[in-house]
Amino acid sequence: MYEIKVLLANDPQLLRDLVGDFIHSQRDMEVVGEVADLFDLLFTVKITKADVVIISLPNADEDPGIISHLLAEYPNLLIVAISPTCNLACTYRRATSKEKFFNISSEKILTMIRTAKED
Repeated sequence: MYEIKVLLANDPQLLRDLVGDFIHSQRDMEVVGEVADLFDLLFTVKITKADVVIISLPNADEDPGIISHLLAEYPNLLIVAISPTCNLACTYRRATSKEKFFNISSEKILTMIRTAKED
């Protein structure tokens, strides 16, 4: 049984595919869905009961409204925002917690995802 449920959100499709591929190879993680449209994200988090949302943002360092909406609705959710060029990622947990990561690799993303079960 998988411990961590991951939802892949937003475009580009290539980034979703790459992240999904290395998550599928992990024994403790499961991709529970993909959402191309951010408008469907709140609903999809609810029906999949995701622990983690991986989202691509043009500037992963900015805090768009969708992140605050998700965290208000699902306070235990971990959001990993990755820039399309994969040079920056930020994790968001609860309204006040944000961490930045540079030079992103698959191992760094997996480490970020695993923090979802640290509480």
